[in-house]
Formats: sequence, structure tokens, C-alpha cells
Amino acid sequence: MTFLVLDDLTKRFGDHVAVDGLSLAVEEGEFVALLGPSGCGKTTTLQMIAGFQHPSAGAITLAGRDLVAVPPARRGLGIVFQSYALFPHMTAAQNVAFGLEMQGIARAEREERVRQTLALVGLAAFADRFPRRMSGGQQQRVALARALVIRPRILLLDEPLSNLDAKLREEMQIELRQIQRTLGTTTLLVTHDQSEAMALADRIVVMNQGRVEQIASPDEAYERPATPFVASFLGKTNVLGAEVRSNRASIGDGSWAVSAGDGAMLATIRPEKIAFVADTAPATLSGTVRNRIFQGDHWLYQIATPAGLVTVLRQNTGEPAPAEGAPVRLTWRSEDMGLRRAEPGRIGARA
Repeated sequence: MTFLVLDDLTKRFGDHVAVDGLSLAVEEGEFVALLGPSGCGKTTTLQMIAGFQHPSAGAITLAGRDLVAVPPARRGLGIVFQSYALFPHMTAAQNVAFGLEMQGIARAEREERVRQTLALVGLAAFADRFPRRMSGGQQQRVALARALVIRPRILLLDEPLSNLDAKLREEMQIELRQIQRTLGTTTLLVTHDQSEAMALADRIVVMNQGRVEQIASPDEAYERPATPFVASFLGKTNVLGAEVRSNRASIGDGSWAVSAGDGAMLATIRPEKIAFVADTAPATLSGTVRNRIFQGDHWLYQIATPAGLVTVLRQNTGEPAPAEGAPVRLTWRSEDMGLRRAEPGRIGARA
């Protein structure tokens, strides 16, 4: 059932519109990520849900109740901030217990819930340790435990992993997702990290300049971006000029069978969808390797073609890889290519 509803939510700071008419329905137990560049309005949206900012217009309802009318402390939300905001003079257990003390939970129950929650986040052996003696990942777990121990109706995460190094961030993504699935807590994550949003969320809300560009599952947003911004923001994307005539799209010296009206188009193709081939069939594009970069599990290529520079991602299978300066031919499936009119428009829009 629909649990949290944001209806035409708007926030203005003077003449600046930080959030512009955002509407979103979140199911109970769902994990939703608000994704976008700095200044797009995602953190402001989270702050309005938490009660730290008051909407200029629109409504927020939780299980059918007007949340805007409820004071922040009584909304029953768990929040993990980017800085973790732990009390340095308190142990891990004391930090986690703080919210329960504010709720007036009896000591015996409080201690048991703290013990269970620290075990849930893998910190059972660190209950008596102070934050200054803990790693960044351990501090992040304490902050998460403190938010979860109050059994929040919604868990709000504001860039919670951004202070961790790359390897630890990936490990914490897995742990965070496992914890969320175990508890079934409705969760909203704010992040600018595309890979983080796609790894964690059931759905992502891609935002740009205060507006929603697309709401979709991670794979749908990646494979069928609704706007040029989404196509460029979610991973690497090649954008090439195409001329469509009689259901064929000509790109450089190659052409692809398509279902589109005649005219000038822009074609978008993900680097991993492009393959090197030896033949000279119509659905190929000639080029020369300008640069190649070894990145462990894959090679990243930059190919000079008659249609412009093309980025290609090739998995490291152990087979010989084209060298810099080598002539190559590129191909991809028509269904892996998005087409839109050359003027600003939408790609793969859906109702």
C-alpha cells in the first residue's frame, strides 16, 4: 500500500525554487533514492519530510496523516546524517540508547534493544567503545543503529556513505541493503552517487534543478532514460548525430534498422553495448583507437569515428585488445540505441 505521499511539494528560498512541484508515492517497505547533482533539491526534500524545512506549497502525508502538521520530534523518523553526528563523550551503546531515553523507554527494554541493534549492524563487540576509537565505517554503523533502534516508520539517509573510502563504501552498501531487507523499514536515501543509488534502491528519483526528471527502477532508468539529462547523468553515454531515412539511421559510415520518423536525430548508446567486430556489414561504424585505459576488469576505449569520438567499454576476458592507433569497426544492436530529435526533447518517455 502507498505509505508516504509527496504531493506537488515545493520549497522556495526567496526567488530561488529549490524544489519545484515534486510528487512521489512510496510503498511501505520500499527503498527509494533521491539522486541528482549538488543543488538539485534532494536534501531539501528530505529536510521537508523530516520537518527541518517547512514546504512553501504542497502536502506530505504518512499513512494518510498530514505529516506537515506534526512536529519533527514526533514524526517517528530515523535519520542518518552525512557527518554521523555522534556524541563524542558517549560510547557506542550510549549513542544508540539516546533516542530511547528521549522516548522514556524503560532501562531493561532499552538495553535489550540497544544490544539487538548493535548486533544487527555488526558492532556487538564495540558497545563500550567511544567514537574517536572507531573507524569511519564503524561510526557509520553506530549512526545507523541509533536511527534504527527507535523502530522508525521511515529511515532517512542523507549521503550516509560519502565520507567512506571506495572499498568500504561498497561493503557498506551491501550491508545497508541487507539490513533494510531484514527489517523492511521504508527508506529514503539522498545521494549524488549514481552507482550507490542503483545498487541500493528499488526505485530512483532523478532530480535536476528542483524538478523530477524520472522516477523508475534503476535498470529502467539506465536502459530507458526519460530525458537527455538522465541519459547523461546515469553512467557514461555516447551521443551521436544520426540521419533517419526510410527506417534506417545513418551514423557515420554505418546504418541501423530503426522504427522512427525521418529527420535529424541524436542517437544514445551506452559504452558497454558497443562491440568490436571484423566485418563491414551496414550496422558497423569505422574508427581508430585514440586512447585505451586498463581498469582491471575492463578496458575503456576512446575511438575516433566519422560520427565523432565514441567511448567503448570492453570486458577483460583475457583476449587480445585492440592497441592504440589500430583500425576497428564498431557495432551495436538497434534496440540498444535510443533516438530523439536533435532539438531538446525526451527519450523513451513513459506515462
